[in-house]
Amino acid sequence: MTAAGPGSTRWTHVALPTRDLQASLDWYARWTPLICVHDRRDENGSTAWLGHPVDPDTPAHPFVLVLIEQADDYDEVRTVLSPLAHLGFEMPTREAVDEVAERARTEGVLHWDAVDLGPPVGYICAIVDPDGNVVEFSHDQGVYAAAQEADGLP
Repeated sequence: MTAAGPGSTRWTHVALPTRDLQASLDWYARWTPLICVHDRRDENGSTAWLGHPVDPDTPAHPFVLVLIEQADDYDEVRTVLSPLAHLGFEMPTREAVDEVAERARTEGVLHWDAVDLGPPVGYICAIVDPDGNVVEFSHDQGVYAAAQEADGLP
């Protein structure tokens, strides 16, 4: 395998099952910066792709969260990301993490309260989506900065 470039292998998505695609789309739009970039609903099933809006100041690294609504004849959707597995979102400040934690506490979706775990974890909290998957919000992990550095970006 070679570095990402024309004709190379690229990591493009994580896919999660959902009981109710529209409820999940609404939830992710409310709690995260993700937007729906593709939505297909037909006789073969319902699938949506969530990604970041285009930002002219940020190099594009297309990566999406794919939500797949399971058909009625499937058994109950089982939570995929829990209790420690999670989707992670980096936030600009500790206060932003605190705001998510407080809102989640009020709405009954708080999974981990805001806590500073020091390097390399940083300041984090986590909430659960409509299917019970864990979504983490962090400050000061440095994941995005490390990825930029590895790509040779400023």
